[in-house]
Amino acid sequence: QVQLVESGGRLLQAGGSLRLSCVASGGTFSNYAMGWFRQAPGKERNFVAAISASGGFATYADSVKGRFTISRDNAKNTVYLQMNSLKPEDTAVYYCGARRSAVTHTLTPAYDYWGQGTQVTVSS
Repeated sequence: QVQLVESGGRLLQAGGSLRLSCVASGGTFSNYAMGWFRQAPGKERNFVAAISASGGFATYADSVKGRFTISRDNAKNTVYLQMNSLKPEDTAVYYCGARRSAVTHTLTPAYDYWGQGTQVTVSS
C-alpha cells in the first residue's frame, strides 16, 4: 500500500509561483508513474501533469503547458509540481496520484493511490 502526502499549497496573488511536493511511502516509488490533478469546488478532478517512473517523460494539460513543470526525485520518493505565472483559475485542491505502471496516464481511474490534497488559492 502506497501513502502519498502533498504539501506546499497556500494563498497567493496572481502571477506568483509555488512548488508543490508529494512524498510517497510504503512502496517502490521508482516503479510508479506519478500524476498531479486538481479539483475546483463543484467540479470534477482534472489532469494537470504526469511523469513516467524514470522521470524521462512528462505530459501536461494544455491549460498549464509552459507554466507548470512536473519533476521527481526517486532518491527522495518525491514528486514536485512547479507552478509559475499562476492565475485565479488555477485555484483548486491539488492531488498527487501514483500509478502501478511506469507509463503516464491522464485519466483519474488509471491511478491507484491518492493523497489527501493541498489547497492552492490564487487571488486576482
